[in-house]
Amino acid sequence: MADEMSQEDIDALLTGSGLGAEEEARHGPARKVALENLSPKAPPADPASISMLYDVELVVKIELGRTMLSVEDILRLREGSIIQLDKDAGAPVDIYINDRLVAAGEILVLNDYFCVRVTNILSNKDRAILHAVGV
Repeated sequence: MADEMSQEDIDALLTGSGLGAEEEARHGPARKVALENLSPKAPPADPASISMLYDVELVVKIELGRTMLSVEDILRLREGSIIQLDKDAGAPVDIYINDRLVAAGEILVLNDYFCVRVTNILSNKDRAILHAVGV
C-alpha cells in the first residue's frame, strides 16, 4: 500500500528525528509546532471563543471493571447472579469521555445516588500514549 510507513520512518518518528527520507520526499520536511498553549493549566486566549463549546454533549462512562465470560456462562446468568470483575473493591474506577480514558475516580454515595469523585486526571502525554497503544 502506498500510504504505509517504512520501518525507517517509524524509527525516525519514535526517536524524534523527524520523518524518514521516503516520507519527507512525499510530504515535505517535518515542522515542529509549539503546543505550550494547549496545557490544561493555561487559560484560553479568548474566553468567549470557548463558550461556543459549552452546549456540546459528550458521552461519559464510568467503568468499575471488566471480565471475560464464555457464551455458556452468559446464558447461565439469572437474577441474583454474581459477576466477578478484574478490580478489587475500593480500587479507582476509570472515567471515559467519548470512549477515551481521561481520568480515574472513586465511587461515593450521596443522597442515595452513586457518584464519582475525580481523583486523577490523565495528562495530555498519558492520554496520547494510551491512545497510541489502543486503550
